[in-house]
Amino acid sequence: MIAAQRGQFLSARTPIRIARAPARLDVMGGIADYSGSLVLEGTLARAVYAAVQPRRDRKLRAMSVGVAEAEPVEINLDDLLSRDKPKTYEQVRKVFAGGGRWAGYVLGTLHALQREGVVDRWPHGLNLLLLSDIPIGAGVASSAAIEVAAMNAVIAAFGASIEPLRLAQLCQVVENRVVGAPCGIMDQVTSELGQTNRLLALCCQPCEVEGLHRVPDGYQFVGINSAVKHSVGGTAYGRVRCAAFMGYRIMETLNSKADYGGFWCRATPTEFAQIEHELPEQMTGREFTERYGRTHDAVTTVQPDMVYPVRQASRHPVFENARVRRFVALLERGDDRSMRAAGKLMYESHASYSACGLGCDETDLLVQLVRDRGPQQGLLGAKITGGGSGGTVAILMRHEARPLLNDIADEYRRRTGLSPILLSGSTSGAAKWGTRLI
Repeated sequence: MIAAQRGQFLSARTPIRIARAPARLDVMGGIADYSGSLVLEGTLARAVYAAVQPRRDRKLRAMSVGVAEAEPVEINLDDLLSRDKPKTYEQVRKVFAGGGRWAGYVLGTLHALQREGVVDRWPHGLNLLLLSDIPIGAGVASSAAIEVAAMNAVIAAFGASIEPLRLAQLCQVVENRVVGAPCGIMDQVTSELGQTNRLLALCCQPCEVEGLHRVPDGYQFVGINSAVKHSVGGTAYGRVRCAAFMGYRIMETLNSKADYGGFWCRATPTEFAQIEHELPEQMTGREFTERYGRTHDAVTTVQPDMVYPVRQASRHPVFENARVRRFVALLERGDDRSMRAAGKLMYESHASYSACGLGCDETDLLVQLVRDRGPQQGLLGAKITGGGSGGTVAILMRHEARPLLNDIADEYRRRTGLSPILLSGSTSGAAKWGTRLI
């Protein structure tokens, strides 16, 4: 891998294919996705544009504007091959190591498409330019939007085709296997299949879209970015995810009759309550490995010296799945009483995140500022989103409460010294937006 040259990156003489993918707002479900929960996800107005232009040689060049503070990256198609066949994902991850890691999110799409059999071979290289106004580390799936926009543009530029849900799944493969970040599937599906002013209901067992739910008239979901950076590849998120899979492995070892198909969320809260006392509150990785071996998770590794919150990390997805199911029913009713009840479920979800160890003082403050004003002022609920540990707080509110968001931002800024970013609006996912040729 070498740094590509800045300057004129795209030529005016060759057609350019452009795709667009929006950020997502995690309304309910969040980290329960990898345990098979139903999740409710909305799209935001902020988005990534990916422009792809074919080359005559075998170079792959990537440059970003607003996506990453990194130099342009250049590799060769042959860097992704070994004896004319696609390298393993572990081998390709090394290609993008160091300063080129960001390019793995976009150029890694070519490798996943070829390795998974969508494309037999790439006849030539390409230039890929990214333009984004999604804040990095805000917990609104900037990485998924990058992957989805890039893969849509690449597919269109080469005249290939792929079903949208399959495209989203391969974008998750890029993040998990090429980049090495242990994300679930909800981000990519929402960025690809989301629709304006709808909440996409996705059952992550492993990936079934149950529907798109209209946001009731008079209400909206918005996000406030805490300006505390979140990373799905961070230690806290990985620890909680791994702990959930540790709990599942312990459960199936102790109770051979329990069969949830690998997904905690197939257990009901009543069933979980009967077995949770058998799960340790905490356990070191070394103790787990000695007693139970490995987990079923392909994208996390048990670390011997780490202490894992096994019981709460297992409890959260089971009860979160039940909360999301109730939330959907309340959303369908759409009256004020139901929406207030939905807001209370968001507060419960936030508290459960914190119990897992994925809260932070700044997002707790934002949630409290919303709660202090309350339903009487049109603010019904709030919760941390995505992988937690910073990032964005999702807020359920009535339209007339919009001016209060500025008051909350001002108070937050005074008390923390941080500058929050309001994330609002809703736009179509990449599949509906399609691609443009210029």
